[in-house]
Amino acid sequence: MLKHWWKVLTAVLLFYVLVMSFMVKLDPGLIGVDQTRLEAGVNERIVAGANTHFAKAKDSNQIFLEQDSVYLCAEVAEVLSDGQVIVRITLPDSLRLSFFNLYVNNDIDGTMSLANAFNAPEVPRSPGADLPACVPQVKTAAYAPFGFPFQPVIFETIRNLMFHVPMWFSMFFIMLISFISSLRYLAKPSREMDLRALNAVRVGLVFAVLGLVTGAVWARFTWGDWWVNDPQLNGALVTFLIYVGYMVLRASIEDDQKRARVAAVANIFAYVILFILLMILPRFTEGLHPGKGGNPGFNSYDLDSSLRAVFYPAVIGWILLGYWMYRLRLRMNRLELQLYYGENVK
Repeated sequence: MLKHWWKVLTAVLLFYVLVMSFMVKLDPGLIGVDQTRLEAGVNERIVAGANTHFAKAKDSNQIFLEQDSVYLCAEVAEVLSDGQVIVRITLPDSLRLSFFNLYVNNDIDGTMSLANAFNAPEVPRSPGADLPACVPQVKTAAYAPFGFPFQPVIFETIRNLMFHVPMWFSMFFIMLISFISSLRYLAKPSREMDLRALNAVRVGLVFAVLGLVTGAVWARFTWGDWWVNDPQLNGALVTFLIYVGYMVLRASIEDDQKRARVAAVANIFAYVILFILLMILPRFTEGLHPGKGGNPGFNSYDLDSSLRAVFYPAVIGWILLGYWMYRLRLRMNRLELQLYYGENVK
């Protein structure tokens, strides 16, 4: 039983990840406004939030707008529900207007923001005109349950972080096993090393497909299309096709020893290309993925303690599952050779 501890750990980690990924709520945040256009004078707009407590924190709700470190206070006209509030914004006709960031805070949710929430026509400021005095207040949520960060554009799809990214980590790990097995085969040819390389690629391709599918779903909800022209996306597809080509190459050679040698060389080049396309080139090209082309990475802007508590176990759990699948597939391949060809491979 003790020698299978890692299998128990795999099951526990993935159960934990699945439960936490779908059960943990997002932190409170602002979704949008009913009208983005503001005019000089009095404006009333509906502000919508997610997981907010506008009604419960009715007496402490405060609203202010910000533009280039210039603050303009607004007021609460009416609280419709925990998720909606009507704000009254009075814009002086002496202010040069363009875009405003919106901030809403209260004693329960803390301070929430919505970038470029409002826009308005530019009105030249009158000589000597001053803005209404406004001192912004930033609050920390008094009630701060364990929740995933609320990020604009991503919203609920941030849960896919526990699936999409670990798929590629798992593929890298499994393909590394295949890469090392091919190197060992070329150093000292053996049927066992060839089988290890082959079955690792088979399992790695499964995770590559899952990575592409989860990536396409994420792209559809965050970038507006199933596939976009992104270096990392294109590199992932090219990598997948290279390994498919590896499988086709193996099937096209009848001689066992020649097939194993050629496949080992192709597998080594495939892993090198995999590393270049997915780890090196995207860092030097413009892209939509976090951390690429000037976009902030998860570590720097939203991989907080709550996400780490689920993301890291997800990476470990999916990698262990991939290794488990590899071990099972290798054992099945050995049994097939023994049953049908009388070949005992260990």
